[in-house]
Amino acid sequence: MVPEERLEQIRQRFEFLEAAMASAEGADIAALAREYAELRPVVAQITTWHDLRAALADARSLLSDPDMKALAEEEIAGLKARLPGVERALQLALLPRDAADARAAILEIRPGTGGDEAALFAADLLRMYQRFAEAQGWGFDVIDVQMTELGGLKEATVNIRGAGVFARMKYESGVHRVQRVPTTESGGRIHTSAATVAVLPEAADVDVRIDPADIRIDTMRASGAGGQHVNTTDSAVRITHLPTGVVVTSSEKSQHRNREIAMQVLRARLYDLERQRADSARSADRAAQVGSGDRSERIRTYNFPQGRLTDHRIGLTLYRLDAVMAGDLDEIVDALIADGQARQLAEMGT
Repeated sequence: MVPEERLEQIRQRFEFLEAAMASAEGADIAALAREYAELRPVVAQITTWHDLRAALADARSLLSDPDMKALAEEEIAGLKARLPGVERALQLALLPRDAADARAAILEIRPGTGGDEAALFAADLLRMYQRFAEAQGWGFDVIDVQMTELGGLKEATVNIRGAGVFARMKYESGVHRVQRVPTTESGGRIHTSAATVAVLPEAADVDVRIDPADIRIDTMRASGAGGQHVNTTDSAVRITHLPTGVVVTSSEKSQHRNREIAMQVLRARLYDLERQRADSARSADRAAQVGSGDRSERIRTYNFPQGRLTDHRIGLTLYRLDAVMAGDLDEIVDALIADGQARQLAEMGT
């Protein structure tokens, strides 16, 4: 377990924040409130652990009383049975938090190998995530989407809004592989195709400061699926970040809105690059980390003929692919989060 001194430091910091918020103003109180909110569940677990240990000590003190011994032994057995679960909950509460976990997320989906079938699968993934977001009560705002004439997806960028979105969505980054008979296949043969998913934490101005001299903004004529719905004004915006070569486009009807959207996505991508660099510096083997965000890593296979989904990172196989494609991702996400927590606990030697 964590040393008592460390737990006491956390409690003292929490009490300090509680008192400081009463006299703080403006930005100061906002920063204090964020830290206070982060510490509150940790302090609640510390309190539960302390209370349980105190109750156990009280029960043991009654063992010397012949009249209370039987009752004390029964109470001690019950308290001991609860202790491992409470200690586990405290360990999880004390795990280092990803600073981006509480944020909204930018979702990007693109077809990989497989031509038209890959584009159709990418469109299926977009619908899957939209249904998942709706089930979670999150906002799902399509920033930019380009479709093929067959209804496939060339690429899509979405802003998913809500509390803790990135914490639950970050494990989706990587290559998603599909095995099925394409609608364009007349011979009934199973094809293997792929789509790439990237989940980026939404970044604020304070996270990434972009020098205007480092970007080039181009305007162009927007078009819809298959060249339809052509916009007769040059409203689409493409922003190129010259130092990194990152390119972002947005093709809403309003050029002003397109600039805002493109800058939002650009900040998210640059923030993600910084996070990846920091992760690489901390770990020589990022590929072994669940949720590392490695875009080239094959993370999951969707086998339609067998109704089977396999997440290769944790060896999870489910035979309810229809439900998953309908947005029921909770079992997969929960398993990935639990695996990530287990890895953190192992690294901490607990």
